[in-house]
Amino acid sequence: METQDKPSLIRRLKTLFIGGARSLSDRSLFHKLSLIAFFAWIGLGADGLSSSCYGPEEAFLTLGQHYYLGLFVALGTALTIFVISTSYSQIIELFPTGGGGYVVASKLLSPTVGMISGCALLVDYLLTITLSVASGADALFSFLPPEWYPYRLVFAAAGVVTLTILNSRGVKESVVPLVPIFLTFLITHLFAIAYALITHLSNFPEVATAITADVHKTSAELGFVGMIFLILRSYSMGAGTYTGIEAVSNGIPILREPRVQTAKRTMRYMAVSLAFMALGIMVSYLLYRVEPQFGKTLNAIFLESATKNWAGISGKIFVLVTLVSEAALLFVAAQTGFLDGPRVLANMALDRWVPTKFSSLSDRLVTQNGILIMGGSSLALMLLTNGSVKFLVVLYAINVFITFSLSQLGMVRHWWDSRSTVKQWRSKLLVNGIGLVLTVFILVSVTVLKFHQGGWITLFITGALVGMVSLVKGHYKKTGRLLRKLDSLVQAADSSSINLIPKAKQELESPQKLDPEAKAAVVLVSGFNGLGLHTLLSVLKMFKDTFKNFVFVQIGVLDAGFFKGSSEVERLQTHADSELKRYVSLMKQSGYYAESFSAIGVDVVDEVAQLAPKILERFPNAVFFGGQLVFPKEPIFSKWLHNYTIFAVQRRLYYQGIPVFIMPIRL
Repeated sequence: METQDKPSLIRRLKTLFIGGARSLSDRSLFHKLSLIAFFAWIGLGADGLSSSCYGPEEAFLTLGQHYYLGLFVALGTALTIFVISTSYSQIIELFPTGGGGYVVASKLLSPTVGMISGCALLVDYLLTITLSVASGADALFSFLPPEWYPYRLVFAAAGVVTLTILNSRGVKESVVPLVPIFLTFLITHLFAIAYALITHLSNFPEVATAITADVHKTSAELGFVGMIFLILRSYSMGAGTYTGIEAVSNGIPILREPRVQTAKRTMRYMAVSLAFMALGIMVSYLLYRVEPQFGKTLNAIFLESATKNWAGISGKIFVLVTLVSEAALLFVAAQTGFLDGPRVLANMALDRWVPTKFSSLSDRLVTQNGILIMGGSSLALMLLTNGSVKFLVVLYAINVFITFSLSQLGMVRHWWDSRSTVKQWRSKLLVNGIGLVLTVFILVSVTVLKFHQGGWITLFITGALVGMVSLVKGHYKKTGRLLRKLDSLVQAADSSSINLIPKAKQELESPQKLDPEAKAAVVLVSGFNGLGLHTLLSVLKMFKDTFKNFVFVQIGVLDAGFFKGSSEVERLQTHADSELKRYVSLMKQSGYYAESFSAIGVDVVDEVAQLAPKILERFPNAVFFGGQLVFPKEPIFSKWLHNYTIFAVQRRLYYQGIPVFIMPIRL
């Protein structure tokens, strides 16, 4: 009884925290799960928008006393945002089912280059989660009593766990609670920037004069080349401002139909809001002549300067609300890593670069394995670094520009190769070409500037990840070669000149009629392939003429590759039924009675457990069979690389009193 009660308790807790299973029969399911542009802007754009809390500041501080040069940096930053976002809009058009950095580089350059881009993105999204939560915790605890500060790390760790649970519930469920935070940040910062500009309209001539004077002074001190170098260095150090722009192209599968239009609209929202924030904040620094103060961010100093003459405590309240919204938005920014990190993992799993289980969906229809690995890795990194924002910032912003550069390079190559078929190839090539120059420049600059400060750690981790996924790919390639040997049976089964299945003893001109009381072999298959045929032949060889009835069961597994709409579910069902018909036809030709059952779901074990009672009702004397591959040499991490589903099916059906035999298939 304890073994039965324990799963039910776990299931109740799971339902309490994560929610109940979703029904694939709901025709409006994909509409309910997908995000409109506004919610996508919040879920995917928060990372980019939150970078205005630290990107402009880092660029501004690099200028030192020559802060009036910040206007040129601000204009360059805004221009770069529009160039990168426009280039990614072209990527969205070219890859309407999801054109993130991994897919673009894989399709347009090579699978290996795509893998490098994917690994860089995974590390970047891991750092996005960790840095965002750690920064939010730092900002929040700066308002609390000093004696509370030791609990900052515990709070940050709890934040990662909370976001992991929210994302396990579903995409929309994880985004909707964040709407008030996002809107509060947006409204307060828009007001602050607008207030700064309006109240300084009369000072613009004075500011213009100061900018001209600063240009002459800097040029005299450093030389013209030195001044340009200082501006470019500041521009590069603000590279964190651009992180998150690629998120929309990665997250297309979770957007509302028509997805391309929704994605492009989301991209416009993100680009305009981020460019305005970055430009507006840096200009506000100039207008108030903000200078660094110990223990305060430049945003805090700017806000305090802007509101110091407000009546009563209204200024202090506004500053508090605005800065708290910044802290909260940094938490929200971690959402981008949870939405897109598992998506990249799923795409790499479909291509066998990482274990295939990362493409699996939970009954809430989210890539839960990816969410858990991103959350768990972020939690570990948070504890290892003690949540140090200063250290994490050094590791950040390098990898995203690896992906940016490879994506732009792939698009440049595509437009050049398509110049004879695409009318506007020159303008498209120009956009991605400018994007390539800018992103490569920033990548090289940031890598050089941050390398000895700890940036080498990011490159080392990314390189180690590249090595690991290469080993995984090698194993799957070797397994694929072995499986192709099994598939020689498929050609034999399709050939009318070969009697693959031994004839039934009864010499019948027509297939045997159903005898419900006769023994039935229920064979679990995953398609008309070598594994299924070997399992069937093993049953016939071991049990001779014991079984008169044969039932074939196939579960169409809805993974990240198929989870794109109701039409994909229907196509998966049709494919499963057509594969089963081939088994049924094969057995009927040999004089056996045969039929099939199929289902579509995210968990093979659950679907088989639901079908089993229906099968037993029709065939009371049924015995279930499934094949399991036996490798010549068991890999060290075999449980991660292969699913061993049949063992889980056996355990589940044993609880129902149903016999299950596992037929070993040696490779």
